[in-house]
Amino acid sequence: MMADQNQLLEFTVDESGERLDRFLVEQLSDVSRAEVQRWLKEGRATVGGKLAKASQKLAADDIVTLLRPPTVAAVIAAEDIPLEVLYEDGDLLVVNKPAGMVTHPAPGQTSGTLVNALLARDPQQAAVGGPERAGIVHRLDRDTSGALVVAKTPDAFRHLKGQFKRRQVDKTYLTLVEGLVEVLEGRIEAPIARDPRHRKRMTVISEQRGGRRSVTAFRVVNIYRSAVSQRGDHFTLLEVDLLTGRTHQIRVHLAFIKHPVVGDRVYGRGKQQIACPRQFLHAQRLAFTQPTTGERITVEAQLPDDLSEVLRKLIVMAPNAM
Repeated sequence: MMADQNQLLEFTVDESGERLDRFLVEQLSDVSRAEVQRWLKEGRATVGGKLAKASQKLAADDIVTLLRPPTVAAVIAAEDIPLEVLYEDGDLLVVNKPAGMVTHPAPGQTSGTLVNALLARDPQQAAVGGPERAGIVHRLDRDTSGALVVAKTPDAFRHLKGQFKRRQVDKTYLTLVEGLVEVLEGRIEAPIARDPRHRKRMTVISEQRGGRRSVTAFRVVNIYRSAVSQRGDHFTLLEVDLLTGRTHQIRVHLAFIKHPVVGDRVYGRGKQQIACPRQFLHAQRLAFTQPTTGERITVEAQLPDDLSEVLRKLIVMAPNAM
């Protein structure tokens, strides 16, 4: 075990209306809201240079500073876990994260993560954003597979983080949802926040109650029907563009329009219509700007075998057969 030092952190607020404590929890993925609230009571945060309370509502472009106290953290060990690298240059790499792999270490999960694998591949990754980040600039849920970009230098880390913050990274997912989606393309705009009744879940909630603007675009790729269900259940394969980056956004938005992701037992039905080993959600494509050359780079990750097998067991229908 090793003790950290106090850290002076600074954040710029993108959108108005969010409480300070919720904002900080989203920025610091490894702490609880109760812990953040304790820090705020100790006077460790300012907004615009003035001490701030947990309930303070933030405005766009506010500068939030936090003096994070020392913590006792577990040493993150390098682990020789195979990684599929889809693209690599001197500044970054893009890996195809498998389903079941946690992106970052967290309490109770300090091994088997993508960070452990990256540190074994190159110990110098510990200097890129800290050993708990190892150059990772965004996340995928444990059960979501697909393309994930990793910076190899501190400069590339800052550059890529900035692109994600300014929404200059195109993120396209492939997902199978329940039901027949009756339009060939669409856009879901519904604010999202943590569910006040179920703190581990997110939900659509009004901006007046703390919801943050969330936008998801989708396109129908194909329509399927079950080969075994006597009810003739239909399913729709969608390409989804994540235009904002809220926690569980795709799953929440698709459940909101009554087309939950197949295999999603949190936001979908408990008893699934077809067998699926996990939530059918795959980060298919990433497009971003190379930090040094300015070239626009697009990287694709093929649909993995476990999800391809789900499609193979369905009967294909043409999208225009709706």
